[in-house]
Amino acid sequence: MTYCQPLMQNLKTGKEEIIYLLTKAIAKFKLETGQEIVQNTNRKNYESLAILLSDISNQLPTKSEEFGTEIYSPELNPKGQEYPHRKYDITGGQIKDALSGIVSNPRPFLVDACYIYLYGTGRKGFKQNPVDQNLLELTESGKKVERNISEKTDTDLKEEIQLLQKQNFKKKKTISILRATIAAACILMAVLTLFYFNSKHQWETIRADMNILPYQPTKAEIDSLEGVWLCYTGSPQARISDPMRYHKVVTNLIDIKYKNGYFIYNRFGASFNHLGFMQFESPAIVSVYSRIMNSSGTIESPRHSLLNLSPDKKYLTAISASWNFDVGDKNKIIGIREIYIKLGKGGSLNEVINAVENASCQCKVIRWQQENNQTQTFYLKNQLLDSLSENEIKPLINENSILLGIPQEGLIISNDSTRTKTK
Repeated sequence: MTYCQPLMQNLKTGKEEIIYLLTKAIAKFKLETGQEIVQNTNRKNYESLAILLSDISNQLPTKSEEFGTEIYSPELNPKGQEYPHRKYDITGGQIKDALSGIVSNPRPFLVDACYIYLYGTGRKGFKQNPVDQNLLELTESGKKVERNISEKTDTDLKEEIQLLQKQNFKKKKTISILRATIAAACILMAVLTLFYFNSKHQWETIRADMNILPYQPTKAEIDSLEGVWLCYTGSPQARISDPMRYHKVVTNLIDIKYKNGYFIYNRFGASFNHLGFMQFESPAIVSVYSRIMNSSGTIESPRHSLLNLSPDKKYLTAISASWNFDVGDKNKIIGIREIYIKLGKGGSLNEVINAVENASCQCKVIRWQQENNQTQTFYLKNQLLDSLSENEIKPLINENSILLGIPQEGLIISNDSTRTKTK
């Protein structure tokens, strides 16, 4: 600050000076009177301020020394004249023109009147003791300092602008990437949504057309079907390759577990195993689909059955479209009645392999590891109907329980035909 005072000796002049003075005068006038001066092209708006300044300017010829101004010549004929016809009157139009910047050399009495109104002294007195640095003009040295500051400011501003431009470019790039990502995500979401609804529609169509899960079983129905079952079937009686097939039956062990509206079906046989599923078609009516379990994953000898769950009966019958499970071309589709007997629930079935029990019984050995840590062993093999201890099921799985796809005399050996051959 110590070097600035000697540099700022001269007062500003012309448009720059009068615009600053009038702007401050309007602000002071509003503060003192509360009257708003609307600054536009209407000279009437400035008339109240003009009258106030005229009262000051018309005193200049007699109070130039007191006001600290240049000497003004007196009015030649002061009597009988009123505003705005006096020599040193200021009009609203003069103030309007000066504020708009079209007056390069404003009247000296207008300038002095503004200085006196604002600072209590005229321009000459103000120059001797300036109290508002905004009215001081820089010397050449001061202007040089100001230019240097301005140039440095411009350089800093340019650098800041360049930095902002770079940041703006990065932001635009980030926004573009973000927009592209959001657009891609929206497209992907739309595709996935369309795919979902299309797949859902297709699934609903397939489910309706193929009668998949048509009925949701109750908890009681689930409990009645889920568990370990014994199944008797007379399919060996239809194997023409076996001359000793008369009244031959086989025992199967089945593990049924509930899963999401349907049941997983695992069936252990004497020679091969089956896997598949079961579903309720309606209350108490269950359909069974199974096939031979193999390593290739192909569908081999598919079977379809209908089972009527009767909780008051010990022996349940299922009517099945099955096979005689003979070799090669002799494997034929047959209709057959099968007997289901429920043993219990829980635990797991495990096949015993390469054990002494396999060799001694020449059969498949299955152990049922129950939840109470008890173990029950089953020996699955082909056996004669008459060797079964349950007399009630013998007439249900004899030779009359089998229906051939194409009738073939002698394929199913009956008791009558045996007696005929004996005679």
